[in-house]
Amino acid sequence: MLAAVACIVVSGGMRSDSLRHSYLPRANVLRTVVRYGDRRAVVDSSLGRPLAVASDSRPAGAAKPLGPGAPAWARRLYRRSLLVLRGLIDRRTGAVIAGARRGWAYVWPRDASAVAMAFASAGYQAEARRIVRFLQGLDLDAAARFQPNGEPVDGRGPQGDSAGWVAGAARAVGLADAQRPQPWRDRADYQEGDSGDYLANAVASSAGEPQDIPAGGPAVHRRSEQAIRAHFEAGGMLMREADDPGSGVDSAAAWTVRPFRLPALDPAARRTLLRIAERSGRFGILPSEDWDGGDDPWTAPTAWTAWSLAALGERHAALRLMGELRRDATPAGLLPERVDARTGIPISTTPLAWSHAFAILALRQLWP
Repeated sequence: MLAAVACIVVSGGMRSDSLRHSYLPRANVLRTVVRYGDRRAVVDSSLGRPLAVASDSRPAGAAKPLGPGAPAWARRLYRRSLLVLRGLIDRRTGAVIAGARRGWAYVWPRDASAVAMAFASAGYQAEARRIVRFLQGLDLDAAARFQPNGEPVDGRGPQGDSAGWVAGAARAVGLADAQRPQPWRDRADYQEGDSGDYLANAVASSAGEPQDIPAGGPAVHRRSEQAIRAHFEAGGMLMREADDPGSGVDSAAAWTVRPFRLPALDPAARRTLLRIAERSGRFGILPSEDWDGGDDPWTAPTAWTAWSLAALGERHAALRLMGELRRDATPAGLLPERVDARTGIPISTTPLAWSHAFAILALRQLWP
């Protein structure tokens, strides 16, 4: 079994004792160590010097660079995000843990699928396909998360987006996908709360729907577009819960643009995402408008919203969100799951694979 242990060391004093599980003060040294099996990856930065990775497995080739015009901060975040993801994947099996911390050292299909997409976009095609093949071997109807050996983890039932994310990742890396679509109604979504009929699950399920491919155009899932418009669109925007305009807009509207391409929904997605971006704070956005989990911003929704806004041509809004995401990063360039809304201090798992994956995808969309 793949066991992960992380040690993250930062300089300076801490202002929140909620961080003591993952952060320790030490002068001018920033280091993340991830170990699993006989492998060890070290992500290290000292006084702003570039990160380096040490691993027992052979080094990989260089990633595709960001395109012309990418500023230094973007190139730095891109490199460090790729290093973090390489530290969280077992390159022999393709298992990707969400974070190197107890309770997070599991494989979530949606998180790992996003990592596969990020690797593929950066030119790490072999690693991306290995992740997808691992995911295709899971029993997605058994649980929401899995041990790195593929065994289901008790405590959280199957979710409505898993099969869609795996199918989407398979398509991104050029592999066939035999997963049957999962029911999206009456299941928990990426927020992992109560079961319901949620936008995120309906969008992800479109990846497994029969395709109607117009000449010269992208794959379009007509039936899914019509169903989403009928059940989730209100006031020209996309709401979180089916047939409930009072549920508020959801950042998962971004998924209709990237990675689950549903172009008939672009106008509603654009309005939804611009509204979300306009209401962002200094450190990013909340997952949804009617979010009941406090005021602390979440990095993955901030990054995936930036990705899709960039794809829609809303570059200014996308860059503003990426600027907020930059503020969330630790001095070593690690992205937490979420940060304190007032201080920007990480208050949850750091680094988080899902957040770094979407950061890579957003950066490659902005500077292809």
